[in-house]
Amino acid sequence: MATEAAALVEPTYGNWRRPRRPGLGSLGLLGTVTVFGGLVITLLVSLISLIAAITVLIPLAMFLLPLAIRTQDGRNIYQLMALRVGWFQRKAKGSTTYVSGPLSQRPGGRFRPPGLLSRVTVTEGRDAYDQPFGVLHHRSRNLYTIVLTCEPDGGSLVDPDQVDTWVASWGGWLARLSHEPGLRGAAVIIETAPDTGSRLANEVLPRIQDNAPEAAKAVMREVVDRYPAASSEMHTYISLTYGTPPGQKRRIEDVITDLAIRLPGLLSGLVSAGGGPAFALSAERIAEVVRVAYDPDVAGDVLEARARYGSTGLAWEDAGPTATVEKVNSYQHDSGVSRTWMLTLAPRGTVRSSVLRGLLEASPGTRRKRVALLYRPIDPATSARIVEADRRAAQFMATSRRGMVQARAATEVRAAEQTAVEEATGAGLVEFSLMVTVTVDSDSELADASVAVRNLLASARLLMRPADRMQAAAFSCTLPAGILPWEHTLVPRELKEAL
Repeated sequence: MATEAAALVEPTYGNWRRPRRPGLGSLGLLGTVTVFGGLVITLLVSLISLIAAITVLIPLAMFLLPLAIRTQDGRNIYQLMALRVGWFQRKAKGSTTYVSGPLSQRPGGRFRPPGLLSRVTVTEGRDAYDQPFGVLHHRSRNLYTIVLTCEPDGGSLVDPDQVDTWVASWGGWLARLSHEPGLRGAAVIIETAPDTGSRLANEVLPRIQDNAPEAAKAVMREVVDRYPAASSEMHTYISLTYGTPPGQKRRIEDVITDLAIRLPGLLSGLVSAGGGPAFALSAERIAEVVRVAYDPDVAGDVLEARARYGSTGLAWEDAGPTATVEKVNSYQHDSGVSRTWMLTLAPRGTVRSSVLRGLLEASPGTRRKRVALLYRPIDPATSARIVEADRRAAQFMATSRRGMVQARAATEVRAAEQTAVEEATGAGLVEFSLMVTVTVDSDSELADASVAVRNLLASARLLMRPADRMQAAAFSCTLPAGILPWEHTLVPRELKEAL
């Protein structure tokens, strides 16, 4: 009996840690350097005049105080002020409103996607199996993105050992991403929406025979009418974004050839990790996904056109919305209104493999929902330096304090030691985050959708906050278009970490 009970134990996962910020406490590296530099200057000035030293010390304290006060997600007062100032500037310039099409002032009269996607171009290539795949070129950052899609195997009626194998294979696939030359980041987007019924109707109705019994025909038509009301559709996309080394210029033909060589290995890794059938999206399919995200009303038309004619002929230049309006806490686009949340704190302790199941499933009362997991693989050399620095910092904290704080620091030491051992045995180090976008029909439905999302986050043990004053950019980040937040910031990532 003891052996059977041990065999039924479901595995748990955890040991993710927020990267430690260098410096004293919450000041960061810049604040720490300022403290020591200011103290040296104050001591030197105090040799001349005490009043002059106080005059130097007061502005220094006023400068450091906003650096020391931080929100739960680690932002200081200066970063919050910069966000508000940027919002007011964009609002004053009219950048929060976007209009496209023949009657707009946009050159070409096309319906190009707005914001971070406005300068993206799409090219199509062919892989080793002569299958088409789309490549999105982010010209402003010289990045290239390919989008994969798969149909993951469900977790119902699956043994815990098989689930653990899938989790291990997925971890191995993420670890291999750190060895991908030029990879800047990856995103896994799970999109759910109510079933439109177009696919079922196109499959069933043409097969109804005229000479069939009337009762049988009535039953089949009733199934087609009622089944979509209780079902939903789910799509999984994986976007991989690559960059070129600084100062190096490559032709897009060479980049497409390089990506075509890598695709079979990436797809086989997804299949072994429980991803099911996987393939790369063509340029037309990418445009369709973006078009439906901005205008949920056309989802049925896109499915019907694809079922009848095999393709929609939609180009990237026509995948955007007709008009958008960005507000403080929402983003209005064509036939939908969206709100996006960003991760503040990952689950503490250990979790089971089903921790995100409720969040990933379709939510009643929403038009579409996208959950985006963002990954930034770290190369092995940098990973070794990071884990060793965290290990030394955890040991220092454990030996420098007493009492309950020391007990918590001892837990940090054990976690840091485990991370160092796993990294030394070949595990990869990946920075991750999570974003959730919910689309409804009108502003009046956003309140109910927000309550539903908060309940789902509580069950998933996640702490998230709305992406206020940057809803348009956050909406783009949850699309399978390769928008990585850390690659589209005005302040370099190294300087932000120092803050």
